[in-house]
Amino acid sequence: MKVQRAMGSGILFSYPELGTIAGVQGSITYAACSALPLMVFPLLAPIIRRKLPEGFILTMWVCERYGLIPSLYISFLSLVTMFLFMVAELSSLKQVIETLTGLDGLPVIIVEVVVTSIYTALGGFRVSFITDNIQGVLIGFLIIICAIAVGTSVSIDTSKIEPSGLAEPSLLGYQLIYILLIGIVFSNLFLSGFWMRAFASKTDKDLWIGCSIASVCVFVILLLVSSTGFIAAWAGVWTPEQYGGLAFFLLLERLPAWIIGFVVVMVVVLSCAVFDSLQSAMVSTASNDIFRNKLPLIYIRSMVVLVIVPIIVLAVKRPSILQIYLISNIFATAALPSILLGLNNNFYFLNGFDVVCAGFGGMLSVFIFGAAYYGDAHKGAGLMILKTGLYANDWSVFGVFVAAPIGSLIFLTVACIVRLLATWVFCKISGRPFSALDKSFIPPYFQEYRGPGVDGDHKSV
Repeated sequence: MKVQRAMGSGILFSYPELGTIAGVQGSITYAACSALPLMVFPLLAPIIRRKLPEGFILTMWVCERYGLIPSLYISFLSLVTMFLFMVAELSSLKQVIETLTGLDGLPVIIVEVVVTSIYTALGGFRVSFITDNIQGVLIGFLIIICAIAVGTSVSIDTSKIEPSGLAEPSLLGYQLIYILLIGIVFSNLFLSGFWMRAFASKTDKDLWIGCSIASVCVFVILLLVSSTGFIAAWAGVWTPEQYGGLAFFLLLERLPAWIIGFVVVMVVVLSCAVFDSLQSAMVSTASNDIFRNKLPLIYIRSMVVLVIVPIIVLAVKRPSILQIYLISNIFATAALPSILLGLNNNFYFLNGFDVVCAGFGGMLSVFIFGAAYYGDAHKGAGLMILKTGLYANDWSVFGVFVAAPIGSLIFLTVACIVRLLATWVFCKISGRPFSALDKSFIPPYFQEYRGPGVDGDHKSV
């Protein structure tokens, strides 16, 4: 179910790039940390489905639990995440076309945008499900053919293995276990496409089975893709002076022309499948969360098409695909830890003010950490968008992904205490009863749901 949504043409850049940075260790870590987060959905989706049976995306529950403002806040961050992923997808496609064919990639991405906009407008999200199935089959063909071709046509110079250092464990390799796992877990939760597919499962058991199979497939496929990074280095087709995201395509240049043509066609089809899913998810999020289903879909789709214009402009600038993914991970790790605490009834006293303050506080914590670490406020601000990427051989990037969630929870605690104290003082002055910690005021959406469509004897959270 989620194999298709987890991969687009962007994987052909970001995963090999990490393979050129952190070698074998980094490749295994990135593949595992991309696959394991899919198992979060069988854990969280049933809980949310019990609390809000009619929901189909995370932001609907956020609105019920915390109110309109936090819902708009999370919806905005979700839309920004999808915006970044769309930039990454179109930029990846453009770079693939230009690298493998020498042609201008701009007309290709424009045609893709027009075509996907037309068929998603006509068929809606159901079309996205169909293209996902096609995409899954094509990914399998692409990986099998490329693996066979690389294995038979590319020779590794064993004298380059030890000097490259890519076969040895590194500080960054160990850091990535935490950086990627926590970043991808929270970043995935921002993507409405994942939630729609999770809630579309008939039973919790089906969801567990689907996500388990998807995790295994994703791990194997992404490990093969990321391996092309260090293989390209050992084969002598990539050097440290070059952009690591090109490693996969530098290997392809050694292969027969028909394989290159096959890869180009497959990449275009894969990109369309991912892009139409992002378009559908963006339309759904904007319609349901921003406009509360009060605006006709034709207007929402028109707005999304307008948003795609700056997406194309940014994609043409050829940004680092890996850096785009990491930026979205930072925002997610700052915003979502405090939100998810609301799934536990023991935190019934948290409200929208607390979690919004926590989200902004998480990002502020990243800035504070960066300014303190570098002793420079400007460099601290640059760390919020990882201007140096993952190339920094220090603790800066690791610190970002510690500061974001921990800082978020600290600000959550401070905001909650300040709000409760202010409420207590107000009640004392006005003579009103202080009920902010009264469990009798727990809203109805905290109560567990027992009804059709929910299988199993679920216990209270």
